[in-house]
Amino acid sequence: MLDGTIASVDAAIRSLNLEDDMRAVLVEPWREIQVALPVRMDDGNVRVFRGYRSQHNAARGPYKGGIRYHPNVGLDHVRALGMLMTWKTALADVPFGGAKGGISVDPKELSTHELNRLTRRYTLSMHHVLGVNRDIPAPDLGTSAQTMAWIMDAYGSIHGHTPGIVTGKPIELGGSLGRAEAPGRGAAIVACRAIVDSGSTPEQSTVAVQGYGAVGSAAARTMSDNGARVIAVSNVDGAVINTSGLDLDELDRIIGEGGSISDITDADQLENHELLELECDVLIPAAIEDVITTRNAPNVRAGIIVEGANRPITSGADQILVDAKKTVIPDILANAGGVIASYFEWAQNIQVFKWELERVNRELDQLINRAYDITREQAGRTGSTMREAAFHVAVGRVAETIKIRGYVG
Repeated sequence: MLDGTIASVDAAIRSLNLEDDMRAVLVEPWREIQVALPVRMDDGNVRVFRGYRSQHNAARGPYKGGIRYHPNVGLDHVRALGMLMTWKTALADVPFGGAKGGISVDPKELSTHELNRLTRRYTLSMHHVLGVNRDIPAPDLGTSAQTMAWIMDAYGSIHGHTPGIVTGKPIELGGSLGRAEAPGRGAAIVACRAIVDSGSTPEQSTVAVQGYGAVGSAAARTMSDNGARVIAVSNVDGAVINTSGLDLDELDRIIGEGGSISDITDADQLENHELLELECDVLIPAAIEDVITTRNAPNVRAGIIVEGANRPITSGADQILVDAKKTVIPDILANAGGVIASYFEWAQNIQVFKWELERVNRELDQLINRAYDITREQAGRTGSTMREAAFHVAVGRVAETIKIRGYVG
């Protein structure tokens, strides 16, 4: 994932005719932290976990990026994701830089009390590099609003009440209405824009969503609300299909009651990998990275692929899709709704003034559409792909800020 991201940045650097000195500032993380996290487990034993934070770039504002809990988390992993956040915030034109953090842990193996202690230990080990005007975490894979509440409380025990230290927290603690749905809503908005640009309409389109979690479910719901037919979804429990359209209300009810996605009655079962190769108009991979590779990319039949997850398409697979004349909406555009809504939450915390949901959604729609417009215009002007155009815009914005600050030349 890191190599693919750097390749996209290098292509943008060449198209912008930036000097070598600028490349070094753009690519290298500005600060990285690795910590050992000893935690007393429920059985009385002490287990040591590894925690990370990669602060890639803060030229445009405080570092911003999620914290994920997953066994595969490592320094290279958060380095790549932190870099992606820099370009995502720049493309969305929100006043943040990019960062990412995490802990190498399977959160499903820990009790709630153990996760609480682990999160507080991580916060105490990182508090000196976090801050409402320094670095603002958010939820990511394996973390939640509850995790953010623990971070806010632990940070506040040292620095005092600081709700703006994290975003994506519970509404009761200063979280924003609409934040949880924002990544999926943003993905659906750009998907609908791409459908219209292809000469069709959402009402005429079928959609498959790989990863029916926080992002995927909100994307599916928003696509359905716009008239599209969501025919297939998947999560870790399996995949289901109904070519006439899935009953999302029933699906959400089943999952909300602790059931499995395969418990839905009016649908057929699929293998997870089969969903990526379905005959549909729009495919939204919204789970994890590297799910579309050179092995299965030739079998992807959707005309539009919207990256709801971070880097779900490998670099080699991306080229195969481009050669096949597929439209790929890149992650730094497709899932920017989350950081846009985080910006709104952060602003509300600073202002101590809560926005209504209608305002959050209206302003989110405006910013995500503006990012889509400038990306599409760049792609049309240069004959580049949407990914190349998005990185051109994002890297150009960060580079300009670096020049103004006097870091280079």
